[in-house]
Amino acid sequence: MKTLLIQVGKTTDKHIAALIDDYCARIGHYLSFDMVTIPELKGTKSLSEDQQKEREGELIVRQLTPSDTVALLDEHGMTFTSVKFSKWLERKQQTSRRLVFVIGGPYGFSAQVKNRANEMISLSAMTFSHQMVRLIFVEQLYRACTIIKGEPYHHE
Repeated sequence: MKTLLIQVGKTTDKHIAALIDDYCARIGHYLSFDMVTIPELKGTKSLSEDQQKEREGELIVRQLTPSDTVALLDEHGMTFTSVKFSKWLERKQQTSRRLVFVIGGPYGFSAQVKNRANEMISLSAMTFSHQMVRLIFVEQLYRACTIIKGEPYHHE
């Protein structure tokens, strides 16, 4: 199974970017994983929040194929423990050809993206910066991979 993370805007903090790169390299030992960065929109001062979501949504949907299983990272999604997330991921590995996770822009997702999604996952009830969400997500994906393989990274 191929796994993809789509994110809106690049990671600008070099320390966070280095940690993300480290976890992405680790994930690569377990599964095929790529990240796609949708460029931030230009001239957003003249756009409403809904207009920004719509434009970002169009760019996100262009990255998807009809057979993709799409999971949005959204505060209103389902929550998991790390172990339950690993079990969810393992099931998806058996039933999906390509699993796509999406981190939206600052105002969330357009209706078009939400309608295309198969699932929504919340990383926490707390709010994190988009920079931190990326890091937290790739760490949890790595952790899930090690749990699936029975490796000692995760402790209960």
